[in-house]
Amino acid sequence: MSPTPAFPRRPIMIREHLVTIFRPLPGLAIACAVAIAALLTKEVPYIALINPIVLAVIFGMILSSIFGVSDAARPGLTLAAKFLLRISIVLLGLQITVFELVQVGTAAFVICAASLISTFFFTKWLGHRLGVDAGLTELLAAGTAVCGASAILATNTVTRARDGDVAYSLGCITVFGTLSIIIYPLCMRAFEMPQDLYGFWAGASIHEVAQVVAAAYQGGPDATHTATIVKLSRVLMLAPLILLIGYRRSRDEPTSTKIPLLPWFIVGFIALVILGSVFEISPQTRHFAASTTSTLFTVALAALGLLTHLQTVTARGWKPLLVGASAWAFIAGFSIACITTARMLGWL
Repeated sequence: MSPTPAFPRRPIMIREHLVTIFRPLPGLAIACAVAIAALLTKEVPYIALINPIVLAVIFGMILSSIFGVSDAARPGLTLAAKFLLRISIVLLGLQITVFELVQVGTAAFVICAASLISTFFFTKWLGHRLGVDAGLTELLAAGTAVCGASAILATNTVTRARDGDVAYSLGCITVFGTLSIIIYPLCMRAFEMPQDLYGFWAGASIHEVAQVVAAAYQGGPDATHTATIVKLSRVLMLAPLILLIGYRRSRDEPTSTKIPLLPWFIVGFIALVILGSVFEISPQTRHFAASTTSTLFTVALAALGLLTHLQTVTARGWKPLLVGASAWAFIAGFSIACITTARMLGWL
């Protein structure tokens, strides 16, 4: 009896490819729906003061805790929480140019770098002394020292903290950054700070870009301009920070789990900074890139919230909160001390 001829399995292969393509769609759809709900809060008074990125996490966690997440949604949620997040970090590069950083000046850049490094290592030290998980401490340190949510999300790509640590860190950044919007203008008036000094302080120490602008705007146009430029110089420092963390982890961890020394999204981030510095990018393109970045961040964080149960955040206790508060106070005090000293010496 002759053997049965082998027919090509093309229909089966096509079906498998279609399943692979469509598998992420349910999770992506849910993440997009939560992100849209968070973005719509921009029209709601008072709630609009909270970054939609943070609201997306909160909404996601609430839904996850009440209804749970089906297995069918997990592939899409994982894709959004990882890949879309990295794409948004790449697009951040179009918001910064080398020429904007030159405007800051050498002394100002050194002050920002010193504040960042000191805050990062102070937070790491305090977290270790209080027994806070190393991954969570590293996220709090990066978020406070560099640029809030963006730094937390980028750092977690190499830190790989536990479930719920990102959400907790974002919550701390929101709380203390919002307090900065209230307290910093009061300090400006109480100590009669000049606009440029106040703007420098806000840009060098407040967590999120939006929080910096909100606080600086209350100090006047010069304060707003100075704060924005100084803050952008801090954002650019995100790339070397991630490289250093990745290098340390790639050296300490086993070969099978090594992290790339130069993650592709950091390469893309730097490439877009260079591209925007060499070639003229229209304001419309930059605005579109900024809007796309914000949207992708929101979708990614909605997915992250849906993958995080509320109990994983509430179980952290008071010590991580103390670390976040101490880091916030440290960078505020250290940066204003450096700025005041530099002005007295004529460096600024």
